Formats: sequence, C-alpha cells, structure tokens
Amino acid sequence: MASFFPDEVLEHIFSLIESDKYRNSISLVCKSWFKIERCCRHRIFIGNCYAVSPRIVIGRFPEIRSVCLKGKPHFADFDLVPYDWGGDVYPWISAMAEAYPWLEELRLKRMVVTDESLELLSCAFKNFRVLVLVSCEGFSTNGLASVAANCRNLRELDLQENNVNDQRGHWLNNFPESCTSLVSLNIACLEGEVSFSALERLVGRCPNLKALRLNHAVPLEKLGSLLRRAPQLVDLGTGAYSADPRPELYSKLAGAFEGCKRLKSLSGFWSVVPTYLPAIYSVCAGLTSLNLSYATIQGPDLVKLVSQCHNLQRLLVLDYIEDIGLDAVAASCKYLQELRVFPSDPYGVGQPVALTERGLVTVSAGCPMLYSVLYFCHQMSNDALLTVARNRPNLTRFHLCIIEPQTPDYLTQQAFDMGFGAIVKSCKNLQRLSLSGFLTDKVFEYIGSHANQLEMLSVAFAGDSDLGLHHVLSGCKSLRKLEIRDCPFGDKALLANAAKFETMRSLWMSSCSVSFGACKLLAQKMPRLNVEVIDDRSTPDSLPDNCPVEKLYIYRAVSGPRSDMPDFVRTM
Repeated sequence: MASFFPDEVLEHIFSLIESDKYRNSISLVCKSWFKIERCCRHRIFIGNCYAVSPRIVIGRFPEIRSVCLKGKPHFADFDLVPYDWGGDVYPWISAMAEAYPWLEELRLKRMVVTDESLELLSCAFKNFRVLVLVSCEGFSTNGLASVAANCRNLRELDLQENNVNDQRGHWLNNFPESCTSLVSLNIACLEGEVSFSALERLVGRCPNLKALRLNHAVPLEKLGSLLRRAPQLVDLGTGAYSADPRPELYSKLAGAFEGCKRLKSLSGFWSVVPTYLPAIYSVCAGLTSLNLSYATIQGPDLVKLVSQCHNLQRLLVLDYIEDIGLDAVAASCKYLQELRVFPSDPYGVGQPVALTERGLVTVSAGCPMLYSVLYFCHQMSNDALLTVARNRPNLTRFHLCIIEPQTPDYLTQQAFDMGFGAIVKSCKNLQRLSLSGFLTDKVFEYIGSHANQLEMLSVAFAGDSDLGLHHVLSGCKSLRKLEIRDCPFGDKALLANAAKFETMRSLWMSSCSVSFGACKLLAQKMPRLNVEVIDDRSTPDSLPDNCPVEKLYIYRAVSGPRSDMPDFVRTM
C-alpha cells in the first residue's frame, strides 16, 4: 500500500493515538505502517504477564518508555489464587534494564515485586519517573527506600492495596533533599509508622505535589501542618481521622482545609471521630471524588456530608450510608457517575443495616449520569432491577453482590433471570457485569443474546447445566475475560466452544465440573492456548482423567507454557 504522507508525518499522527486497540489495527494495514507504528509506540499494556515473553515484546517494540503489566488472575483479589502461583516481575525488569534503559514508567497489578526487583529498577532506569503498584506483594519498605534514594526524577510513587512488609518506618528519609519533582505520593496501604518529619520536609519542598494519600499511622494532629505546606493539593488521603475532641485542633484543621481551594478528591478517614467531620465542609462543594470505603461513619453524619457534595462524580462508601443516605445522594449529587457500596459486615455477625434495593433504585432515578455501579446488599428484587435498567440504560458497569449466595427475589422467591435479563437488554453498552443471587440457565441465554459489548463477566453460584456456559460462549461477541466459580458448568460446554478462547484474554473456573481429561483434550485441540490446571490439594499429574479439577486458568499465549510453575500447577 503506497502512502501519500512521509513516514515522519505518519509517525506524528500515530503518536497521537492512545488506544491500544486502534494502534494494533493500524499496525495491520500494511508493512510500512507496521514498521512506523512499531518504532513510534512508546507505551504498552500487557494484560497477562505470561501471554507474551519480555523477549518478544522487546523485539516487537524497541522504543518503549511506559509499561503497564498485570500478573495474577482477577480472582486473586478474593484469595482464590494460591499465594505462590507466580507473577514475578523480576524477569521483566531484568530484560527491560538492558533493552529500555530510558524507561520512565512502570505500572504493575497483582504481581510479585521483590526488594531485589525494586533495587534493580531504581538503578537501571536513570530517568525513571512513575511507579504504580496495585495489589502487589513480596516487597518491603527496604525496596521502597531504594526507589526513593536512586530515582532522582521520580514524579509518582503510588502504592494501592499492596501487601508490604514494613521493615523501616524511616524509609522516607531516603528521598534526597534535592528531590522536588514529586507530583503524586500514595502510601495509604502501609501499615507501619511513617517518619513525619521526613514526610513534612518532602511535602514542603515539592511545589507541584497534587496527590498525597497518607496511611492510618499519620495522626489527625499532623494533617493540618501538611495541608498548610501543600495548599495546591487536588487529591488527599487523610490518614487517620480521629483524635480526642479539642476545639483548638478542630479550628486549625478547618482553617487548613479552607486553604485548599483546588481539592477535588478525598479518601482515607480511618476511625472517624464525627466531631471533626465539619472541618472538611468547606471543600465539599468542589469535590468530584469521595472515598469513604474504610470510614465507619454512621447514617446521619453521612447524610450531612454527601448533601454538600453537589459536584460529586465518584462515591465509594460502606453500607452504613443506608437507604436514607442514598436518598441524599440522589437528591444532591446530580453529576454522580460511579457508585460503590461495600459491606461493613460481610459475614452478618453484627446488627443489620437499613440498606436495601430501594437505595439503588433511588440513585438510579436521581443521578442521570450514573454509568458504573458496585452494590453489596442482603436483599434484592426483580422489580428493582427492572427499574434500574429502565432508569439507567447508559450503564457500562454493573456489579451486584447479594451477600448470601443463591438468594432469590425476596418478594416473589423467584430467580433473578428476569432482572438481570432487563439489565443486559436495556444497557446496550454494558462492558462489565457481575451476577449474584439465585439464577438459572435462562439468564445466560439473555446474556449471550443481548450483551454484545460485554467484555468481562463474573459469575458465582449460578446456573443449572452446561447450557448456561454454552449460551455465554456462543454469544457475547466482545467477551475478553470470563470468571466462574461454584457453578455446575463442565466438559461439554468447554470443549464445544474451544475456539472462543482464542478471541478472549482469559477464562478462570474454580469449583466447577470440569474434568482433568477435558483439560487435556482442550489443550490438544487448541495448542495456542495455555491451559493451566491448579490444584493445591495434590500434584495435578496424579489426577485421573475423570477427576474434577480444583481450578482452571486458560489464556492466550504467544510464548508457550511458562517456565516458573510451582508443583501444584500443570500446563496441559
């Protein structure tokens, strides 16, 4: 294909396209475009660290500056993936240290990150600027100290929901006094004490700091001092938000918040003392994001708080908000786009909260821009789901968790097939869906027929037979990730729809009815797939063909089976 534009022009045009999907399509047009796109690709996203090898990535893209890499399957967040399954980032960092010495950004999710990896990273990449670790494990504050000491141009250090071994409470002292480049610092997941004097100096000498999220070891008494040093903050995680009621502390805190004119996002609020909540009222009108998922604030105080957040777009909160609090959200937060309501007592040992399906219905009616919902509750009805579907056809993400598995419609004792069917029929652009409650194969027929844009589906304790899985795999044209646990799906649907897996990123099944023999047949039939049997009860090699496998993980791979499998993992 002849090009009417010089390569330099095309390279500039391609560099303006950020979507990986569109970049991939561009590279398939012709050999010339493939070569140009190859050399001007500076960012890469890899959704499974075992789907491709570092050697292949480096050979394909020689000019990468930013890498986003994911490791363990999503169900690792629910402790369904064994701790030592894999996902070590060291081979990637080691390979990139030679090929990409100019690497600036590394974003990792659900990976094993050792101190050795962090030390190598901090020394190998001289212009390193951004490190984001989400749900990672295996490292300590010693590794963070290496990053602080050696990455002299660091702009972002973002630690989200990681399991960190806190060896040194004074690791922040390793930031050199010359470090003034930080734009974002998130240490909220750290458990141990933080050297406040080091933190205070660091915050004070970084004039472009926009995001600061503190852990619960930073006391409320210190928060005002940090805010006065960084009034330019846009994103704040408060750390602990509790102290004995003292008028002078409240006054200082309220004055500090009044000085933060640009604040748009608030999170943190561990162990809240309600006396100090009004101190943040001065910034509420400007907030677009409020994360109270760790805050044990009760209904009346929550109502007062959210009623002042008229520009809120994102709200994460515990079910202490109750229906009355969601009434206030619906009345006050007309720009709300994302709502997440988490359970305060997922095992039901305490007093029940007054949160029902009514709160969700009210928000769906009152918030016209709502497109993403995660909602934990103890009861739901088909009528409520029908109303939500009718009110919010613009939903793209809908995650409903009825806490007791296989709970039916509490009004009719019927399955939720009709309610979830209404969601997938009405919400034409639905991309992510999580199901719960009593569900038959009928709901999967609705999903397979109508959820044409669905990319990720998560299912637990649902369905009657293989027919349910068959409906999903034979439909759902855009499906990329499918997660299934404790469902009666087995060999027949798995083998009949084998070709579907080559168009998907991954399939996870645990506690289902898939046999070891069927996994063998699938691997023989589709050699370009990695079919991993995970069984931490015994060595998978010892399983008879008719034995149900404990866990099955299937994913596309251009690099073949991985070489770091523990004894309880077998690639067919």
